[in-house]
Amino acid sequence: MKKSLIAFACALFMGQAMVAQSSQEVTFVEDPSQGYLFNQFKDNWFITAEGGANIFFSPNDSYRDWKDRWSPNAALYVGKWFSPIIGLRAGASWMKIKGMSDVKGIGDLYDEPMVDGKYKQKFVEIGPVFDAMVNLTNWWCGYNPGRVYNLTVYGGAGAYWTLARQYNADNESTRYKDAKDRILAVRAGIINSFRVSKHFQVSLDIRFTALDNHRDEKGGDWNKTSYDLSANLGVTYLFNKTDWNAPIVPICPEPENCDALRARLQAADARIADLEAQLQACLDRPTEVVEVAAPAPLATIYFPINVSKLTKEDVRVVNACAEVMKSTPDTKYVVTGWADNYTGNDKINVNLRKNRAASVEKQLLKAGVAASQFNTTINNGNLCDMGEKFVALDRATTIQVAE
Repeated sequence: MKKSLIAFACALFMGQAMVAQSSQEVTFVEDPSQGYLFNQFKDNWFITAEGGANIFFSPNDSYRDWKDRWSPNAALYVGKWFSPIIGLRAGASWMKIKGMSDVKGIGDLYDEPMVDGKYKQKFVEIGPVFDAMVNLTNWWCGYNPGRVYNLTVYGGAGAYWTLARQYNADNESTRYKDAKDRILAVRAGIINSFRVSKHFQVSLDIRFTALDNHRDEKGGDWNKTSYDLSANLGVTYLFNKTDWNAPIVPICPEPENCDALRARLQAADARIADLEAQLQACLDRPTEVVEVAAPAPLATIYFPINVSKLTKEDVRVVNACAEVMKSTPDTKYVVTGWADNYTGNDKINVNLRKNRAASVEKQLLKAGVAASQFNTTINNGNLCDMGEKFVALDRATTIQVAE
C-alpha cells in the first residue's frame, strides 16, 4: 500500500508524460544518506570470548620485578548492537593479579612468601562486568557492512570476588580460596576488530581498569585505588541478521525526453519573474489621492434677500421631494437653512436660516413625510461661498441625504 502511494505521487510529480508509463517502472532502493533503521530485537546479537595478559599497578608493585607482574586474564561477553554506532555488552571477567604488599594475607588466607621485606601477592579476581560501546568508525566514516576494520571505544564497570592462594606452615601453596573480599572496578578500552566473515570477527581489546584494591600498606584504614592494563585477543560470533537496513526510497523514471518540459518550465519561471517584477513596480508606485465630491442635494430651494416664504413653484419642488422621500422611508434626510454672510448681520441671518428651513420642513410634513425621516438644522457658513457677486446662491434651503 505504501509503495503504491509513493509511486502514484511520483507519477503526479513528473507530469502527464509519466502517467502513460507503468507504475512498476518505479524502483525502490535503500538510501544510506537517510540514516538507518533499527533492526528487530532478535538481530545484531553477538558473543565474544577473549584472553590475554595484564600487568597490575598498586602502591608497592614497584618492589616486584615488572617481568614477574604479568598475569593471564580472560572474559566471556554477550552483547547487542542497537544501531551501527551504539551497543551494550555484559559478561564475566577473570583475571589474575600479581603484586607486593606490606600486609600479610587477606582474611584468613596467606599470600606468597616474603621477599625483601614485602609480601608477594597473587590473587584471582572474577565477577560480572558491563560495558557501553561506541563504534567510532561507523560514526566518523559512515556505516559500511563490508568494512574489514572497525575501531570501537567502550566504558563500563564491574564487581569482583577475590580468590587468594593459601599456604601451609612450610610455605607450600595449597589452593585458591575465597578471600571474602569484594572489590569494585571501572574500566575503559578500545577494541580493534577485523571482519573475517559475515558472522565472525577477531579483535584486539586494550583495556585500562581502576580497582578498589585490597589494603596493602601498614597503618592504612582504607583501600587504595590500583590499576590494571591488559591486552586481549578475542573471537566474536554475530547471530542472526548482522547488517543494518537503510530507509527505502522510490526512484522515479524520467520521461524519455525532458527538453520540452524543461523549456516550458524555464518559460514559466521567466513569466513568473516578470509578473513578480510588475507586481512590485505596482506596489512601489505612489498612491494617488482622489477627492470624492460630496453628493449633490436632492433639491435646493433659493430665496430672495430677506425672504423665507415659499413661492408656488417652490411648493411644487418641495412636494416632488416629499414623494421621493416617502418612496424611500428607510433613508434619512437633512433639511438645512442657509443665508449669505455678506449682507445683514448675524442676528438677521440666523433668523433667516431658521425660517427658511422651517418653511421647507412645514411643507414636507404637510406633504406627508414623517417627521422621523429628516432632521432640520441651519449652517452658519455660505452654501457656495463664491463671493459677493454670487450671494444669491447662498440664500437657500437644501434637502440632502444624511451621511
